[in-house]
Amino acid sequence: MGCGTSIAIENQTRPSETDGSIKHPSPALTMKAAILIQRWYRRYVAHLEMRRRYTWNIFQSIEYAGEQDQLQLSSFFSFMLDNVTQMNGNGPDLISHLLDSVVDPLTEEVRQLKYEQIVVSESYSGPRLSFPLSVTDTNALLSAFKEEQTLHGKYVLQLLYETKKFLKQMPNVIYLSTSYAKEITICGDLHGSLDDLLLIFYKNGLPSAENPYIFNGDFVDRGKKSTEIIIILFAFLLLYPDHMHLNRGNHEDHIMNLRYGFTKEVMQKYKTHGREILQLLQDVFSLLPLATVIDNKVLIVHGGISDKTDLDFLSTVERHKVKSALRLPKRSTDHLNVRACSRSSSRHSRRSRMDSPCSSGRSSRASRRRKKHSTKQGSCSSSSSSSSSSSSVCSPRVSSRNTPRRPPPSPSLPSPTDVLQVPFLDSFVSLEPPEPPREELEWQQVVDILWSDPKNLNGCSLNSFRGGGCYFGPDVTQALLQKHDLCLLIRSHECKQEGYELCHNGQVITIFSASNYYEEGSNRGAYIKLGPELVPRFFQYQVSRSTRKLTLHQRVRVAEGSALRALKEKLYAQRSELMAAFQQYDIDNTGRISTSEWAQVVESVLRLDLPWRTLRPRLARISADGNVEYGSCFEDISPGEPIPPVTPNLAETLYRYRTDLEIIFNIIDKDHSGQISIEEFRQTWKLFTSHLGVAVNDQTIDDMARSIDFNKDGSIDFNEFLEAFRVVHKLDVKEQQQG
Repeated sequence: MGCGTSIAIENQTRPSETDGSIKHPSPALTMKAAILIQRWYRRYVAHLEMRRRYTWNIFQSIEYAGEQDQLQLSSFFSFMLDNVTQMNGNGPDLISHLLDSVVDPLTEEVRQLKYEQIVVSESYSGPRLSFPLSVTDTNALLSAFKEEQTLHGKYVLQLLYETKKFLKQMPNVIYLSTSYAKEITICGDLHGSLDDLLLIFYKNGLPSAENPYIFNGDFVDRGKKSTEIIIILFAFLLLYPDHMHLNRGNHEDHIMNLRYGFTKEVMQKYKTHGREILQLLQDVFSLLPLATVIDNKVLIVHGGISDKTDLDFLSTVERHKVKSALRLPKRSTDHLNVRACSRSSSRHSRRSRMDSPCSSGRSSRASRRRKKHSTKQGSCSSSSSSSSSSSSVCSPRVSSRNTPRRPPPSPSLPSPTDVLQVPFLDSFVSLEPPEPPREELEWQQVVDILWSDPKNLNGCSLNSFRGGGCYFGPDVTQALLQKHDLCLLIRSHECKQEGYELCHNGQVITIFSASNYYEEGSNRGAYIKLGPELVPRFFQYQVSRSTRKLTLHQRVRVAEGSALRALKEKLYAQRSELMAAFQQYDIDNTGRISTSEWAQVVESVLRLDLPWRTLRPRLARISADGNVEYGSCFEDISPGEPIPPVTPNLAETLYRYRTDLEIIFNIIDKDHSGQISIEEFRQTWKLFTSHLGVAVNDQTIDDMARSIDFNKDGSIDFNEFLEAFRVVHKLDVKEQQQG
């Protein structure tokens, strides 16, 4: 009754539809309101898309800058090993055990027996593998990894040993046919994201004779489950050798693994057998095939191609010799025409002609950025719009590709760099480009396959932005496809917001399978299914936990915040150079410069090729007169609490090159215990200062060593030392305090 009463009242108060007092809006007014709403919504979406795009550009630019740093550090190590016979008595020995291939004195039979004799404790509750593998074994692995279990080191070693034996029999280029299966699934980079791999298997089914897969490289690094991913992939490879195929990526490289986390992950999970696992992985990674061809029409490689790529030549490469694509094969001095010259003539020769066939490495970062216009001296003359970085550790070609000019040398470089003129260090001696030997030509082919990226403009040029391989244009793609009677190139290597992208008139497809690569919600993952008709079908997905309930605006805001924090850290790491460059424009010392001057300075120092004018409101304040208060760039970040003997200038250097220092330390810390002796600490600093051209005297090093040897036992917790050189975001601290 109460309900009926309320309805009656409602009806009594509701005006009659025939009441002439109701005024309906005119059609013109309705249309005008709709247009205004539509216009507002379009502006809102456009603004959101702009934020999404510059967020993406920040992530990608910082990622590629990190790859440049790794390539340059590797070039320095290669120089030390190949050209410096002694650095204070023991220099090259510190890194040779990791960068050089390990010669295994044991026979195959003895090694197999050694692995079988490893004792597995009764308390171990994880899966126990038996070889040859069965479906039961792969199912047990999947279940165990879902439950966060770790496979025992014995079974990891046995699995890698069997995988190595199998891969030795495989050719460089695998030829497949779709006539034996309905469709082949092609996956791109996974980068240690086990959730993405499990989601692919859930949506698309497990590998089998009826469901073949191709995984196109970059299984490891960055993610925390790289070990689990390679165990699963290698297990399915052994179980279904004709229906599971793995291409090598640029991260299947033990030197790359030092920087991007896989080495550390293995040593943390396998403290007893970790080093042996890593040594075996060097061989396994180098034996992975380089390319796959489907129906003689579709070429699948990890990175891309160049104008020198030849599939026939690639098929003859001794791929197992390329343990790392970051190291140029050793060349005897018989191949080198070494010409001594003075430092002044060396500078002149670098200005007038290009002595090095490849623009690789790190030319004293401190010196190359002292002047605000030094960017243009170091940038590659690539036709790609994004080629603003300063170096490219690509294959050293004797070709018509443009080579960037090097910046002026630093007068403070230590003596080890003054032996030869190399692309990444200043020197007294220059090298004439020799005719590349066979092993170097092979290495060039591998580097281009693993590291190259497509571009929209025709031609082939050094990939200066990423630092390795080359940019290849539509004409290069067309030429290769025609030469080998192909119709499509599928590659990975680049994260795409939608998980895939088509370019070069649809002849090149990029596929990337790691969702949330940069930040939660930053991108989708995808895979391709290819049938006998060779028409690709794309399947997208996104592993989502925390962002599932967020709106698009909220997801963009989360990713944008993460990107801006990373960018502010870059700004802080270059604070001294930025302030010096800002003050060159600020003649009256007002603390303000114009927006165009601010953007020009930031790009010239950071070289990230970002839309700085668009980003300015997020990074710096505008004064009342419309100029930028450049000091506000650094207000949101503060340093940690540095160790007393460390001067502010040295502390800033450590902030900037903290990752490089950590890599050098990890090389010296052979057992990955996190503890090194004071003498090893000194050796770390000698390599570090030689690499960067930073002048640090022995007394400063000794003072630092003593100050961080807290218990005076002669050993140093290096991880605690590095913690002193992290930057703190004040906004994050404030939010934590409020929380």
